[in-house]
Amino acid sequence: MRRLALLFLLSATATAAAAAAAVPVDIDTAATVYQAAAIRDQVRASLVSMPGKMRTMFATDSAEKLSDSYLAAVSAAAERGFRIDIFEPPALAALAADLDAATVAKSTAFLDSDLGRRMVAADVAIAELDEATIGKIMDGALSAPSDPKRDALLDQIEAATRSTDSAVDIYLGIGRALAVGTAIGSGMDPVAADLRASKAADAGARTDLANSLHAPLRRYIAYGYRDLSEADLKRLLKFLDSAAGRRYVLAYNAAMSAGFGAMAKRCGEQIGDRWRELAQVQLAQPAPQDSPVAPEQPPPDAPMH
Repeated sequence: MRRLALLFLLSATATAAAAAAAVPVDIDTAATVYQAAAIRDQVRASLVSMPGKMRTMFATDSAEKLSDSYLAAVSAAAERGFRIDIFEPPALAALAADLDAATVAKSTAFLDSDLGRRMVAADVAIAELDEATIGKIMDGALSAPSDPKRDALLDQIEAATRSTDSAVDIYLGIGRALAVGTAIGSGMDPVAADLRASKAADAGARTDLANSLHAPLRRYIAYGYRDLSEADLKRLLKFLDSAAGRRYVLAYNAAMSAGFGAMAKRCGEQIGDRWRELAQVQLAQPAPQDSPVAPEQPPPDAPMH
């Protein structure tokens, strides 16, 4: 939506004002939005399950079957890599880069309002549910009462928050960062790993992933906001559709992608480093006389997704 011709019709004062409004904010200012949205609480709740998820992903997606020692290394690396202190610096930097002073003021005003506080509380509450319950929600086994009007509002909120696009970006970003991090940790070529991961995340893969995630995420939103009235949802949508709301969503999603990408890269580095140690130990041990089988080697790459 770059209407360049319109720029020539603006006065110098208006142009200067627009430029000033677009200046990124500092980290401390971005932190006020971060705190008001309770991003730390939501992310920290999601990190509990990451070691198990990483182990499952590597066990099912790797080209070669991994032994328990290699999978244990994945779990341990996820515990060291997926931490809130690793998430926050890049997340706050991304948040600051995509916010401006006007957006901060309007976003914090909304988040600090009665509706904003109830929305944030709902976001935190559903993030803190156990994995089994979240699975039931996303599968549709556990749902909240609804009606056509409410469904229409929730559809609009899902689109305004770009929840599916954001989830796809985070998911593919984690896969790419894991591949690069694992290559770095194991002493392999991170550029080649990044290239392979990028090819695996082509347009077709993104579309397929988006199609598979859309309905579960829509159920997740509906259940999370089950205690918000239709009037509340309309007011929430009004904020999301505003200029400040759109920029807030952009900044929020960018922060999530940056933070999860940083954690995944750290996890990958830890995996690669430990896998290399395991391979060296195994290579140093002579094979039994009656078993000419060569020592196990780590797979060449982390799963792409």
